[in-house]
Amino acid sequence: MQEHLRIGKYGEGLACLFLKEKGFTIIETNWRFSRAEIDIIARKANLMVFFEVKTRSYTFYGEPEEAVGEKKEQMMFNAAGMYMEQMNLKIPIRFDIIAVHLKGSTNYKITHFEDAFF
Repeated sequence: MQEHLRIGKYGEGLACLFLKEKGFTIIETNWRFSRAEIDIIARKANLMVFFEVKTRSYTFYGEPEEAVGEKKEQMMFNAAGMYMEQMNLKIPIRFDIIAVHLKGSTNYKITHFEDAFF
């Protein structure tokens, strides 16, 4: 597996653990619709949250959360709408970003950006 894919998967796993600790129930990971992928779909009470996870081992090219642009946002909006329709869910939704900063093999920092697209 390529290094950037391995780092991404590792970050998504850390994000899932983080979200479970915050009381979220993980519903799906790596859910795909057309060309869009939603890294994590989770629920907390009566709220469905769609997460984009960005993991970086260095910030030479910027912070992880800065890598989520308008195109990714639009793809997530479309995919989330299709997910809600397919699952016949009519509850509030939100879009969040989880930024994972790796600092060595076992040290990391997670930052959770709620309502990141507004």
